[in-house]
Amino acid sequence: MVISSDGNSSDLDSTVESGICPLCKQPNTIIADPKSTDIVCSKCGMVLSDNADTRLEWQAIDKDRMQASTRTGTGTGPLLSLARYNMGLSTSIGNKDIDANENQIKPTMLYTMRRLRTWDLRTQSNNYYFMVALRQLDTLKDKLGLSDAIVEKAAYIFRKAHEKGIIRGRSTIAVLAAVVYIACRQMDAPRTLDEIALTSNIKRKLISKCYRELVFELELRLPAIDNKKCIVRVANKANISEKTKYKAMNLMSEVVKRGISTGKDPMGLAAAVLYASCVMNGEQKSQVDLANAAQITQVTIRNRFKDLANRLELHN
Repeated sequence: MVISSDGNSSDLDSTVESGICPLCKQPNTIIADPKSTDIVCSKCGMVLSDNADTRLEWQAIDKDRMQASTRTGTGTGPLLSLARYNMGLSTSIGNKDIDANENQIKPTMLYTMRRLRTWDLRTQSNNYYFMVALRQLDTLKDKLGLSDAIVEKAAYIFRKAHEKGIIRGRSTIAVLAAVVYIACRQMDAPRTLDEIALTSNIKRKLISKCYRELVFELELRLPAIDNKKCIVRVANKANISEKTKYKAMNLMSEVVKRGISTGKDPMGLAAAVLYASCVMNGEQKSQVDLANAAQITQVTIRNRFKDLANRLELHN
């Protein structure tokens, strides 16, 4: 059972810092889920925040200096990452004419150092395409609140597609949006095409086309979307009670068992199941509230609800 809190960011920060769950009052149970990017209680399952930034901010330098820490790096340089245009392997030659001991470089070596700087910049300019593309991927990461694992997976798929020449002639941002959706599916993190299209400012039809081509050309196998996770997400946004949420979980199990969910949009079906559960439990939630939470239209909920009512014979 999952519960969502309605606290503001300052309350969330204080709760995470204290490590005490506000529901079960157990200490040291607040954890960050790297897949779903949620902050949850490991004891009772309460969701404190969804789409949270779960990136590791601090890491120890080495075993001999566990007390000393550095932000985002290992102490000797940036971490290796496919999400970097140079994968963290490039060099950087400073502009100052001094050596590592801060002594002036001999005049006979100045010309050689300047030539080395020039060639260093030229080699990095060869990665200009990846520099621009992965910078856009980093923007999508911040807007969607993706974890580092999802971004690494997306960068891997993007590099693989570039290596096979699939990206040529296509919009880079559309391909990036498609690989983000694929990575979210593979990492079991609920993100819809509509949400990614709205965030990236790209038409859903274009992202869908790139998505199908990538799946076909790269021979990718994607797991089915978990409808129950969609229920949790919509219910948390619509502030639906736990009783109704539990009823919706059971109803969704029956829907999947009878094969009614086949070919249906997961978010639309989840919203319709939640609306049906609200009707049966007498909870006052309108179709507008659920449509806004699921980012779909009221017509979709109405049609799905009618189908459920006819095939499951729903009653109060």
